[in-house]
Amino acid sequence: MKFVEREDIEAPIEYVFSQISDFPALERSAMRRGAEVQRVDNLGQNGIGMAWDTSFMLRGKRRDMHLEMTDYDEPNCLAIESNSANLAGYMMIDLVALSRRRTRLTVEVSVKPKTLTARLLLQSLKLARTNMTRRFALRVAEYAKDVEDRFKATA
Repeated sequence: MKFVEREDIEAPIEYVFSQISDFPALERSAMRRGAEVQRVDNLGQNGIGMAWDTSFMLRGKRRDMHLEMTDYDEPNCLAIESNSANLAGYMMIDLVALSRRRTRLTVEVSVKPKTLTARLLLQSLKLARTNMTRRFALRVAEYAKDVEDRFKATA
């Protein structure tokens, strides 16, 4: 199952990348939503090899997931692979400078089943694909608007 969404942000590409790669802030945001997040790498700076172990509630069950940075090309893109007992996933965030003060954000999320149970789960989610696509687009748009608002507050 794959989702792709694009949003244009009124901010320079360097600023947008600094926001999407502010991992301590993203970790705090996930914790506020009830997830447990533990960084498990020894890197002193952002880059390929960063890793997190996460745990969160989904559909009434505790889910554990391992995330690892597989691509980090400042200020153009970053990619994170995720693995759990039942699912494998991939998220790619790509930035393109449309002008000096405008950036296009593209977020691509892909999820693949590892087990028959996960295959059945994804099949049921495909039935609600329209609703899920709309919710994904709304979340990306909200994030883009937040980044834009933070940039306007600093400018």
